[in-house]
Amino acid sequence: MLGLKLATDPRWVNIVESNIEEILTDHAWCEQKAASNAISIVTYNSEIEELVTEMLEIAREELEHFQMVHNIIKERGLTLGRERKDHYVNELFKFMKKDGSRRDALCDRLLFSAMIEARSCERFKVLSENIKDEKLAKFYRDLMISEAGHYTTFLGFARKYQDNIDIDKRWKEWIEYEGSIITNYGKKETVHG
Repeated sequence: MLGLKLATDPRWVNIVESNIEEILTDHAWCEQKAASNAISIVTYNSEIEELVTEMLEIAREELEHFQMVHNIIKERGLTLGRERKDHYVNELFKFMKKDGSRRDALCDRLLFSAMIEARSCERFKVLSENIKDEKLAKFYRDLMISEAGHYTTFLGFARKYQDNIDIDKRWKEWIEYEGSIITNYGKKETVHG
């Protein structure tokens, strides 16, 4: 369904399991950034009522996920560390088109968002199927389903609001680009790392 070029090696979970505090901290901040991204889309496209309504819902869900991860951190006697840079997301950001109309920019921002959700969904699936901690396995399975919904929402809005962009062609470009950079990741105990 996601069409990603490269699947995450399940052995990545061994790295994750070596430092659960780090993956949980990184994951919490990923959820915060996802909420901020949805709010940014609202800020720049406030005239599109349907989009605003849905982005506010996604922002709320992402903040709920942040709270859920924080609760797991507290339950385990761990500490929410400082925010981490997400080099993967920063590399994706560079691929966004900076020219064209406002509508073109919106569509590429939506595709950027869909790409992040697609990879997060894929990583959560790998975690849910391979992590030994049963509670975390269920948690990541539930979040995988949520991320898949966000992915389809972003992609659907990109298709709906495009003016003169071939969204399917541009999405294939995103998939190719992501496939070229993801080979540098999957080596750290972070969601995208």
